[in-house]
Amino acid sequence: LIGVDEAKTVLNVIALICCSWIAVRYRAHINKKEFMKIAGFMLFGMVVGILLYDFVAISYLLKVYAVIIILIALKNIFIKKIITFPSIGMIVIILVAGIIHGMFLSGGSFLVIYAIFALKDKAEFRATLASVWVVLDSIMLFNQIRLGHLNNDTIPLILLSIIPLVFAIAIGNRLHERINQKSFLKLTYILLLISGISLIIK
Repeated sequence: LIGVDEAKTVLNVIALICCSWIAVRYRAHINKKEFMKIAGFMLFGMVVGILLYDFVAISYLLKVYAVIIILIALKNIFIKKIITFPSIGMIVIILVAGIIHGMFLSGGSFLVIYAIFALKDKAEFRATLASVWVVLDSIMLFNQIRLGHLNNDTIPLILLSIIPLVFAIAIGNRLHERINQKSFLKLTYILLLISGISLIIK
C-alpha cells in the first residue's frame, strides 16, 4: 500500500521495539551460543542480500522461497519423523535467512526453520530469536536512516503502529505463558504455512 522501502522501514522499527522488549524482559532464557552463531551468519547473509537487492529477479526468488517454506511447514504438520540436517546444511539455512532478510525484511520464516531444530524450549526459542532481531534490525534501521527512509511519511505510521503493538505484545505474552511446547510448535508450523502461502499470493 505504501511502497516497499516505506513498508520495510515501518515494519523494521516496530519489530525492533517488540524484540527489544522481549530480549530484555526474558534475557535469562537467551541461548548465548546459538545467539552468537545465528547473529554472525545472518549478518553476513544480510549484507549479501542488501547488495543483491537491485540485481536479482525478486518475484521469482520470492516464489521459490515461498514453496520451500510451505513444504517444510506441511512436512512438520503431517509427518512426525524428525529430519536432521548436517552442520553445513544448518549454516546454509541461517545464511539464506540473512540474505532474504537483507532483501525483503522477511527472513524470519527461514530462521524459524533453523530455530525449530536448534532451540528446543519455547522460552529459549523466543528470547534468543528476539535478541538476534534486535541486532539485525538495528543495523537495518541505521541503513534506512542513511538512505532517508525514516522520514515524514514513515514516522507517523510508526507512531500509529505502536498503539496496536502494545496490545499485541500483551496478548502474545499471555499466550506464551499458557501454551504448551507441542501446541507452540504446531502454531509455529501453521504460521510458517500461512507465511509461505501469502508470499505466493503476492
